[in-house]
Amino acid sequence: MSADPDRKLAWIDAYLAHLRGERQLSPHTTAAYARDLQQLAALSDGQDWTALDHFAIRRLTAKLHAQQLDPRSIARKLSSWRGFFAWLGDQVALAANPVQGVRAPRRAKTLPRALSVDDAVHLVAPQRPSAGAAPAPAELCNRAMFELLYSSGLRVSELAGLDLTPRKDALGWVAFDNREVIVTGKGNKRRVVPVGAAALDALQAWIAVRPAPLDGGDALFLSARGTRVSPRVIQQRLQAHGVASGAPVHVHPHMLRHSFASHVLQSSGDLRAVQEMLGHSSISSTQVYTALDFQRLAEVYDQAHPRAKVK
Repeated sequence: MSADPDRKLAWIDAYLAHLRGERQLSPHTTAAYARDLQQLAALSDGQDWTALDHFAIRRLTAKLHAQQLDPRSIARKLSSWRGFFAWLGDQVALAANPVQGVRAPRRAKTLPRALSVDDAVHLVAPQRPSAGAAPAPAELCNRAMFELLYSSGLRVSELAGLDLTPRKDALGWVAFDNREVIVTGKGNKRRVVPVGAAALDALQAWIAVRPAPLDGGDALFLSARGTRVSPRVIQQRLQAHGVASGAPVHVHPHMLRHSFASHVLQSSGDLRAVQEMLGHSSISSTQVYTALDFQRLAEVYDQAHPRAKVK
């Protein structure tokens, strides 16, 4: 069934007015809906809205995918289209919502970025102080945080939530006698992770100069204002430290977590142990590091084997 293009666009305008008026959506969000629906009108050419069925939407989705559109963008468009037809079904007779059940193509899984062992060690190792100058407390705090991130593979939120002393209601703390850190991760699940000797030394050096928090709390790591450090501040400090130390890539806390997992797996081959230390509920989340490990081995092979390079 062919349709008057102006009539098709009129339905879009009515829907956008509904989004602005009744649903109180922002101009930015409404504009995104407008772009998605206008593209649908163009792709469906002369077909009336009531003539579009499930198979037509699937063909249009395949067309977008063939045009190399990112799967996330396709998913957003499908969501916009689905909402439009749900509303249109209350205005005119529709056999069904044609977008219902249509899914965007799966996104290709990207491997996490991890530092090499040498780069990771160089990043978290203490910088040489100037002659006769003792490290400032802020520097000791940063070193302890970065060492612990790499030593135990913590999430940045888990690191920020650590307290100085163990308490029943604490999210986490370092058990020095057992050389362990106790953290509360996703799903409010508590886990215990070993802490390496370098991280323990860095923590002891920081605690020796750590001032009392100004808010009366018990946070292990403090901001410049004397309160619990936030994940965002940790990210900023690590990024600045990475630049200052000459890191080859942009460094963020999760990269140290990836590096921890990759390096432990390279040395041990024990996927289950890495899963437990990372706090993954499913082994499939940890298996990505198997691919990362193989990728690293392939890079070493390509660089080292005399017959690996393609001429």
